[in-house]
Amino acid sequence: MDSALANALPDDLGRYLSLMVAQGASDLFLSSGAPASLKVQGVVKRLPEAVMRGAQVQQLAYSVMREAQVRDFEATQECDLAIAIEGLGRFRVNVYRQRGEVAVVVRHVNSKIPTLESLNLPPVLSRLAMLKRGLVLVVGAAGSGKSTTLAAMLNYRNQHAAGHILTVEDPMEFEHSHNMSNVDQREVGLDTRSFDEALRHAMREAPDVIMIGEIRDRDTMQHALAYAETGHLCVSTLHANNANQAQQRILNFFPETAHKQILMDLSLNLKGVVGQRLIPGTHDRLVPALEVMLLSPYIADLIQKGKTDEVKDVIAKSNEQGMISFDQSLYTLYQRGEISLEQALDNADSRTDLSLRIRLHAGQLPDASQMQMLKAG
Repeated sequence: MDSALANALPDDLGRYLSLMVAQGASDLFLSSGAPASLKVQGVVKRLPEAVMRGAQVQQLAYSVMREAQVRDFEATQECDLAIAIEGLGRFRVNVYRQRGEVAVVVRHVNSKIPTLESLNLPPVLSRLAMLKRGLVLVVGAAGSGKSTTLAAMLNYRNQHAAGHILTVEDPMEFEHSHNMSNVDQREVGLDTRSFDEALRHAMREAPDVIMIGEIRDRDTMQHALAYAETGHLCVSTLHANNANQAQQRILNFFPETAHKQILMDLSLNLKGVVGQRLIPGTHDRLVPALEVMLLSPYIADLIQKGKTDEVKDVIAKSNEQGMISFDQSLYTLYQRGEISLEQALDNADSRTDLSLRIRLHAGQLPDASQMQMLKAG
């Protein structure tokens, strides 16, 4: 965002963004009929202010949008953009309509790209970041930190390998500097007219690594697979809860007649899937819990045969290969004292198995009645 626009921010919006940063809020909510609200450590808190009017929210939204974005929003009722405010940082803005009125959600994006170590992410992610070719996906629900993890992986690559990294984003969330690699970042609406157009021309820009901000449709997925098949490393995010759901989501982009070929392509090129959830930690911060699937020969065979429901069990039994199940990640976080027992069990895929593992480690073998309670829970 240019400085002229930043300097023209309405006082209310500037104040809200300052409050976000001061309180460590991840999100700001502006909606007609309610006071402005902040999400801090996963909890939404209303500010002690007057209820917002629809015209007020619209004025704040339009103040950060370019003319072309306003036109697109009025045609589609949806707009995603990013703004950078000197002294405050970078923010991702989603503008939409609800009950006929404009509404806004602003997410604060840390302008300093975190390292994998500072995020307490496992070393296997650095291995994935350094791959020569293939497709690597970071998946999770909205707000699970996918973009931050992907940025940290790209940053690791940038610090440890010479080459050309090309990103296509809508909007751009982190600004990467040229380090060992040249990093070219293209933002839809600013540097290119569309995702599809940028991706169609990406090969001509001779990248070693292509980062797609998010895979949202069939065309983008086809581009990602094509890059992986032609010897590039393609990394992206996808809305899915885990590796199983990610593969099913990919299949759902395509007609059933194409599923056999897509499964074959994935079995050859899907080098890794990192599933991520953010768990409330013991030190008043959110902690990432991960599932990591790697493309072993057994996993590849399951994918090719469409047996994606069996992948989860293989991940849990393949820790020596670098794979991690969500429950293994939760167990490690609990043992380190980073999350409470309650949070570990509440977020477990199998509450019974995780509780039993924790008890066995502590030398406590549950009796029959306790096992029944665990299963019921």
